[in-house]
Amino acid sequence: MSLLFSSSLHFFPPSAFPTSLCYQLHHPFAAFSSSPPAAGTSLSPGFRHNFRTGPLYCSPSSSMSLEESTSTSQLEDSLLYSRAFWVSKHVIAWNVEVESGSCYLFASKMATLRVEDGVVEGYDVKIRLEKDRSQLPENVIKKFPHIQNYCPFTVPPASDVEALLKCQLAVATFNSYGECKNITCLQLPGVLDDLFSYEGPLGAIYSKEAVSLYLWAPTAQAVRAQIFRDPVGGMPFEVIPLEEVDGIWRTKGPKSWKGCYYEYEVTVYHPSTLQVEKCFTTDPYSRGVSSDGRRTLFVDLFSDDLIPKGWDKLADEKPPVDSFSDISIYELHVRDFSISDQSVHPDLRGGYMAFTLQDSAGINHLKKLSNAGLSHVHLLPTFQFGGVDDDKTKWKFVDTELLENLPPDSAEQQSLIADIQNSDGYNWGYNPIMWGVPKGSYASDSNGPCRLVEFRKMVQALNQIGLRVVLDVVYNHLHGHGPFDPNSVLDKIVPGYYLRRNTDGFIENSTCVNNTASEHFMVERMIVDDILHWVVDYKVDGFRFDLMGHLMKSTMLKAKDALRGLTKEKNGVDGSSIYIYGEGWDFGEVAKNGRGVNASQFNLFGTGIGSFNDRVRDAILGGSPFGHPLQQGFVTGLLLEPNDHDHGTHEVAESMLAVSKDHIEVAMAANLRDYILTNFEGKEVKGLEVLTHDRSPVAYASCPTETVNYVSAHDNETLFDIVSLKTPRNITVDDRCRINHLATSIIALSQGIPFFHCGDELLRSKSMDRDSYNSGDWFNRLDFTYMTNNWGVGLPLKEKNQYNWPLIKPRLADPSFKPSKSHILAAVENFTNLLQIRYSSPLFRLKTSNAIQKRVRFHNSGTSLIPGLIVMSIEDGHNGIPGLSQLDSTYSYIVVVVNARPTEISFPCPALRAKTLQLHPIQLMSTDPVVKNSTYEPSTGCFMVPPRTTSVFVEPRMHE
Repeated sequence: MSLLFSSSLHFFPPSAFPTSLCYQLHHPFAAFSSSPPAAGTSLSPGFRHNFRTGPLYCSPSSSMSLEESTSTSQLEDSLLYSRAFWVSKHVIAWNVEVESGSCYLFASKMATLRVEDGVVEGYDVKIRLEKDRSQLPENVIKKFPHIQNYCPFTVPPASDVEALLKCQLAVATFNSYGECKNITCLQLPGVLDDLFSYEGPLGAIYSKEAVSLYLWAPTAQAVRAQIFRDPVGGMPFEVIPLEEVDGIWRTKGPKSWKGCYYEYEVTVYHPSTLQVEKCFTTDPYSRGVSSDGRRTLFVDLFSDDLIPKGWDKLADEKPPVDSFSDISIYELHVRDFSISDQSVHPDLRGGYMAFTLQDSAGINHLKKLSNAGLSHVHLLPTFQFGGVDDDKTKWKFVDTELLENLPPDSAEQQSLIADIQNSDGYNWGYNPIMWGVPKGSYASDSNGPCRLVEFRKMVQALNQIGLRVVLDVVYNHLHGHGPFDPNSVLDKIVPGYYLRRNTDGFIENSTCVNNTASEHFMVERMIVDDILHWVVDYKVDGFRFDLMGHLMKSTMLKAKDALRGLTKEKNGVDGSSIYIYGEGWDFGEVAKNGRGVNASQFNLFGTGIGSFNDRVRDAILGGSPFGHPLQQGFVTGLLLEPNDHDHGTHEVAESMLAVSKDHIEVAMAANLRDYILTNFEGKEVKGLEVLTHDRSPVAYASCPTETVNYVSAHDNETLFDIVSLKTPRNITVDDRCRINHLATSIIALSQGIPFFHCGDELLRSKSMDRDSYNSGDWFNRLDFTYMTNNWGVGLPLKEKNQYNWPLIKPRLADPSFKPSKSHILAAVENFTNLLQIRYSSPLFRLKTSNAIQKRVRFHNSGTSLIPGLIVMSIEDGHNGIPGLSQLDSTYSYIVVVVNARPTEISFPCPALRAKTLQLHPIQLMSTDPVVKNSTYEPSTGCFMVPPRTTSVFVEPRMHE
């Protein structure tokens, strides 16, 4: 999920969820948890505690609120909701008033609570609660700000709270006549955190003689481990009851269990069914699983047979990262990388092992990027996710030869793909089932430890060609929930805890489905544990957090601090070299700190954690993922080369273009909140004073590494496709290719972290598919032989694109839109040149906000600016001369001129007169004949730059 409609808060309608965020929106169960659940059938076993019992009679005339009474049927339905919160051992919060009446807590071990004719029945325990006239405690309000105005009720100190938490629970209020006014079930995360927060071992722990199992399940009534010899089928050869101590269920078994499989049988009350259920699930701390994650594999990751040759030395051999400012990121999908690569053996295509080859087309391309300076490869989700069967024999395919013979604007390709899209081998992977295990479909064998070894070999191989590895982690939601869903794990073990619920008790779905709640202690702990696991056990080098804004800021800071504590000596990795970043969008129930201080763009100021800068994307391309698809931006022709879209009057379009220029300049200065520049009105303003259309600040960063600049990502149309959509139809494919180069140049030459989608440098097309998460290999094809960019392979899938088909169809049908191999080769060269230029000088990678403020200037500013032109200079100091320190031994001054105009531009700049500037040597040696026509005249300070071109001028130190 991710950046498809990714946008900062200023683009989200108040009630809208970003469809980007979720390629899963079509799933029929996505809205299930927002509705009252259906009742289940199973019952619990006997209970060891002796509870007082006795009937409690309620008046048929009951009240659901202070203002209005409600019918008996409504009162009976109230047990479908969980509107009260048990927030600490002795405090329950509920938004009701008791006045002169009373409030009681009811518990049923067998989950038989019911209200019939206004009478509460089926309980084992009834406890009177005392109304506290003060507010909720400050620590409770901080943790649960959405219930800060609820009334606190005190649970008597003598109550056996630990035993009660294993029951079905409800609270009810009564008036002074004993008439029932209100009744509801409870949400328990607060009290579970208060009583059972735990930092000890979890999962399977191996010693020389035995293996021990630890499971956190404080609400469970019983837990058994079923041990199997095989990954699927058969009966368990052992069934071991676990013993509980303080919410931790544990047992110890023989070392002979290694290589076997197990699953847990958890007997627990489940609020989604209002029943005690027997849930069967894997271990949430699994480090190996069977195919499709149905059973946990007993596997010791430190076994010699799981360690690739040279693994222990990898930390010392990794490509160096002297500063996070030196990072550049290339986003890549594991299957996309090799599934269409004919130079890869068929058995290895689409999987981890394709990265270990020495001379495939894809590997040679990555080597080319690495040699140019690229530092990190960001892999789309590689944990165990849903949507793709691990068993490859079950996959369905479409005849590629048939697809290739269809017209470029035909609807038949997408129809054939749609018929098998949920049964093929393709999915982006943003539907997590188990966070801590590599995905089985990318391995040669999804059973046993094969996936673990091959994943390690992939990381090792990428490191050895000079590329560090970033994992795309999805902690904001889970694919399954409830006691019966085979993709549900955590919600079977401690129901109602791991998934965030609304004030009615139903699961929040603003991230698409089953939002997780990192504000809960053990959820946060599991996220941090998982991050450490991937770094220590798989030696990965960074993390991109999907929908990071739905996690708490504290979670991100704990993860960062935990990583910083890792050392080569103690852990085999250097934690200080791990970079973390993510999507800091602020929406849904967490918006404006609705569930605590969340990890949104503005809240992360000063943390050193990066977040995606959607402002620069929208300014460069135009509009936003929520706007009109033809809305133009800085490089796509706004004002200067208009398309058929109505952008308003000339004055309106001119103002829009000037505003987009300001946004881009702020981004090129790392989107720093306090960076001072002259805006299009001629005013000196800080980055935070440059505003979006809804008056939100553009800038949010305190330092350059808190900004991840990008113009395209896996979500939305590819860069080439969006350029082809927004530019006028009558321009040439040569022009569109130059615009593609222009967009990537802005990202590559900006301060901050540059981020590129795989294929930006190949003019990659997905036939204008705006959401290819499940569009199969056909629409997601990559060709590292540079023969084709995949343009015109049919209309994209109807589900997400049909409303744009009238715009897409004539473009796909027009053969003049399709680039040739020469265009693709030129794009690859342009991209590698940009990387080489970025890494030719540390001035493009300044490390502090102070350095950027002192050295970076923009020259085409104020009311007399030339539309469509950005002129940025970066100044270096001189050894032995007061003022700026010297950072670059090669160049003393750099000027970047971005000309988005369709014509050559002449720009005299008195401030840059008498410099000894010349075109960058890399551009002088380029095969691009256009950029070589760029000139600079020292006597006038005049720059001449060709149309749709970014030219870089440098002042060599040899001229000093």
